Amino acid sequence: MQRHPSPGGKLGVFAVVLAAIFSFQSVRMVPPAHVGVVNVLGSVRPDVLQAGIHFVNPFATVIELCYQTKLVHSQNAVPTSEGLNVELEVALLYHLEAKSARDVYLNIGIEFESVIVLSQLRSEVRHLTSEASAKALYTSGREILRDKLFRSLVSKLQPRGIAVEDVLLKSIKLPEQLTHAIELKLQTEQESQRMEFVLIKERQEAERKAIEAKGLAEFQKIVSEGISPELLRWKGIEATLKLAESPNAKIVMVGGGRDGLPLIMNNDGSVSPILNPAGHRTPAKVQETAMEMANTASGSGVLTTDAATQ
Repeated sequence: MQRHPSPGGKLGVFAVVLAAIFSFQSVRMVPPAHVGVVNVLGSVRPDVLQAGIHFVNPFATVIELCYQTKLVHSQNAVPTSEGLNVELEVALLYHLEAKSARDVYLNIGIEFESVIVLSQLRSEVRHLTSEASAKALYTSGREILRDKLFRSLVSKLQPRGIAVEDVLLKSIKLPEQLTHAIELKLQTEQESQRMEFVLIKERQEAERKAIEAKGLAEFQKIVSEGISPELLRWKGIEATLKLAESPNAKIVMVGGGRDGLPLIMNNDGSVSPILNPAGHRTPAKVQETAMEMANTASGSGVLTTDAATQ
């Protein structure tokens, strides 16, 4: 005889299946670096779910929000204080604060990046560049603009639960004519600085030469004051000895008198007088005697004679 399941048995099987479905729907997993905002039939729970497995109301919806660092780019054509349009590319590093995920979801929504982050970034870039000159964007003023933009975005986004990490000015494209004018001006300034360096170097060289000339003058003064008749007499004796020892054809005459110095006979037979220590020429009588001795020496082959006396 065939047996049919009772209505109570069918109801029990249905209840078990329904319970299994509800249990499966209650298990939710939140990925790493995310938080889950739980929405149960239009009511948002005050707490958020951290990364991991959680059991929630089967009818609840879990909205996952990432709090990793994100990078957004913004290409802007903005005017400067002179009214020139420049192309400025800016990048923003930010992340969602996990503790503020519920407020961000309720007040801004899951599209908070395009709704508030990019909007504030473009607005602040346009506002700050309108106060800056084109030259400032091209030179060291870029760092000042970046600092102002960073502080402004922090003040606008931090209270909304979005942490600003850094602002990057990636590229600035100025009009071609303006770029050429700025480069020409910078080149002129560098040339002027180079000329100043050259002038300083020339002044130092002139001072060095003046000091050197002064030293030479002082040296000559000291040397001239140190030359005495005794020194000249001694130098004359040394010169006489060296001339007598030289192998060249000559006649060396020792000058007469107390301060007499040597006479040198030239090849043509003339006598070259040597000044005595007092600055006077050797007496004429000594020169005549030297000439006679030179004539005698030329006939006899004698090259050097004894001292002549007055």
